[in-house]
Amino acid sequence: MSTSRKTKTDSTAELRKTVVAALEELKAKDVREIDVRGKTSIADLLVIASGTSARHVKSIADEVVKFAKKAGVMPLGVEGEQEAEWVLVDLGDVIVHVMLPRIREFYGLERLWTVGDREPGVDAASAG
Repeated sequence: MSTSRKTKTDSTAELRKTVVAALEELKAKDVREIDVRGKTSIADLLVIASGTSARHVKSIADEVVKFAKKAGVMPLGVEGEQEAEWVLVDLGDVIVHVMLPRIREFYGLERLWTVGDREPGVDAASAG
């Protein structure tokens, strides 16, 4: 059995570390990771972070791309760089969303991807 062979889980974990390091490097705010395995086939992990301005959002996304390339991962796509209110960096198994706080609050990706993850009764009590 070869130990040089990586599993998908190992490569996703390494990519996650690379992304988090890039976000920390440029002081991204309110970083949140959401495991989406079993909810979608597009990725295993979503990473959502905020920047303090459009320039900061773009710089954070650029840093994620730079760190990923250094780790040998070519982004499948980068969207939203022009306006830089919400930049998406698609790294395959990991998708990174860097947003301005008002955009992040408006779209509520955390709520969207964590529906059903809460303990039973939490949502029912607040719906009442």
